[in-house]
Amino acid sequence: WGRLRRRIWGRIWRWRWFRRWRRRVGELVMTLKRILKHWKMPIRRVGQHFGPATLAAIERAIGESEEQHRGEIRFVVEGRLSLLQLLRDLTARQRAEGQFRQLGIGNTEEHSGILFYILLAERQVEIVADTGITAQVAQTEWDALCRRMTLAFAAGHYQAGALAGIAGATTLLSQHFPARPGNPNELEDAPLVL
Repeated sequence: WGRLRRRIWGRIWRWRWFRRWRRRVGELVMTLKRILKHWKMPIRRVGQHFGPATLAAIERAIGESEEQHRGEIRFVVEGRLSLLQLLRDLTARQRAEGQFRQLGIGNTEEHSGILFYILLAERQVEIVADTGITAQVAQTEWDALCRRMTLAFAAGHYQAGALAGIAGATTLLSQHFPARPGNPNELEDAPLVL
């Protein structure tokens, strides 16, 4: 009876070890795929998709948008993450939140800053809104806007997708944060390319 019990427990422990090993290998393979996806994205591709004309159009759209509401919009495009960020398993959302803090978007007077963050290597769009905006506009509205932008980018319409995203944000912000006389421009309108 003792030998049979050891044999059964030995099989159970081997099966558990195999399952853990398989899960770790799967995680490693996914990490390697993500690293390769980022390193296959050449830096010049950012300039191809978001060239000077597109960046100027985005800057104009942000300037015109901010005249219609009290929100402050910042637009950031990043081609790929660094190897260290990938090994730390940094998501696009975490990177966007880090850029939100680093750029001081949360330091606006009415806490009405918004960050549009585009990570080209993963074709992800993240919108991070400040506390004043999240109290008025549901996250589902921003998620729907992200999906529309992602679909436009997947079709290769980068300028149209970016301008549609800014127009959608303008609509939402003008409903909840209408413009007042003497509305200051607290954040730079020019898009940031990392």
